[in-house]
Amino acid sequence: MPKCTQDKIDFGRLGRRRIEADFSGGDLSSDGGLLLLRQVDEHLGLSRAAAAAIPDPRDPERIRHGLRQMLAQRLYGLCCGYEDLNDHKALRDDLLMQTAVGRDEALASAPTFSRLENRATRAQAVALHRVLLDQFVASCVLR
Repeated sequence: MPKCTQDKIDFGRLGRRRIEADFSGGDLSSDGGLLLLRQVDEHLGLSRAAAAAIPDPRDPERIRHGLRQMLAQRLYGLCCGYEDLNDHKALRDDLLMQTAVGRDEALASAPTFSRLENRATRAQAVALHRVLLDQFVASCVLR
């Protein structure tokens, strides 16, 4: 028989939003691992390194979703099994995904991701592979 807890688990704050697991209902998400993914990403710096490797040609005055946040959203979605862009139609309003990405409002939509992925070049793909290779090498050196 499982041992259930009524205790709250505190994950800290994001702006005015308090992040906790209290098992009492309310806004629910089945992707509790997102907060762990966020911590791992912050530790490794993967989404930041990927964003730094890709130039962002968009007009800064018109940007609503930063490149690092978009890459984190896409990366976290993939890790949770949401490989299709149309999954982000619902994920953009998921409070846990928003918290993991570091926003307290709607995230990037499927059309926004489509534009991001369709403008990718071969040089950007090589740069992203270099980021992954650097991450791998760093993980081996730390052992």
